[in-house]
Amino acid sequence: MPTRDRTGLGTAPLLALRAARETGVLDALMDRAGTPAEVMAEAGVTEAAADRMVDVLADLGFLEEVDGEYEPTNRALGLLAKRDVRSIGAVPHALDTVDALVDLPNTMETGVPPEEPDDATLHRLGSHAMTGEAVVRACVTAAVRAAPDGDRVVDLCGGSGVYAAEFAARGRDVTLVDSADAVVAIEPMYRDATISLHAGTPTTLDGSFHLAFAAGTASSMDPAEVQALLDVTAGVLDEDGTIVLADVFSDGTEADASEAAVTADIAGLATGHGGAHDVEAVREWLRAAGFDDVRVERIPGTDLRAATGCKRTLD
Repeated sequence: MPTRDRTGLGTAPLLALRAARETGVLDALMDRAGTPAEVMAEAGVTEAAADRMVDVLADLGFLEEVDGEYEPTNRALGLLAKRDVRSIGAVPHALDTVDALVDLPNTMETGVPPEEPDDATLHRLGSHAMTGEAVVRACVTAAVRAAPDGDRVVDLCGGSGVYAAEFAARGRDVTLVDSADAVVAIEPMYRDATISLHAGTPTTLDGSFHLAFAAGTASSMDPAEVQALLDVTAGVLDEDGTIVLADVFSDGTEADASEAAVTADIAGLATGHGGAHDVEAVREWLRAAGFDDVRVERIPGTDLRAATGCKRTLD
């Protein structure tokens, strides 16, 4: 989904936040500075820039004036907090994306995307946790309809677990799979939950599953990576297993060029991998992995489609 949907911010505010971060204004305000004069002294910006940026950050809800000085609000916690994924929010990841986009001319000339920041995984998880409830419910509903008897679910590259939690709320036995760094970050959130966490690849999973689900995963991967994931997933599904990819796909027509698809393509260009894959290509990848009855259908109320395949041909 487009960045604005999760942050509530447009291009100009995000660029202003990036400027505040790059100049040290943001660090000063989050840590010690309480007035524009202190910001000017700490960050070395002009008086006019300090005055205006403090006003902008206050207008955006990141600062509030208390007894003549400015303090970070709860909305600014995501710029400080790194322990609880749910407190990070969508803004840090959006700023990482802005950084990559600013460097896009160099990436286009060299073919080498910029290095990710140290906290990139945490930032992605924070943004993922902000996925709208309506989107989560719509995607899970599409998956459940594709496999109504699918009691055992594996959530591939499950991120913050918002989709896994929805499956669990509907009575499914869910295993979330993601990188070791991601699993370590979200583990405190699910210690008392009925969701199993698995660090690494699906190849090391124990047992077979009725339904494999992945939301926003294909658009973050190159074609070869998607094909490899589908091949591996086919091996952990039982003989009647179903896979559902909820993602931004394109049918290659100008009329289908939604904002979400364009955003996915631009992000893929800036980061060096991923994009809004063509619907027909997705169908071919599913069939090559051994899935039959392949379908790609729109998910109502979203910019997404559900690409579905079964490990046997339906009657």
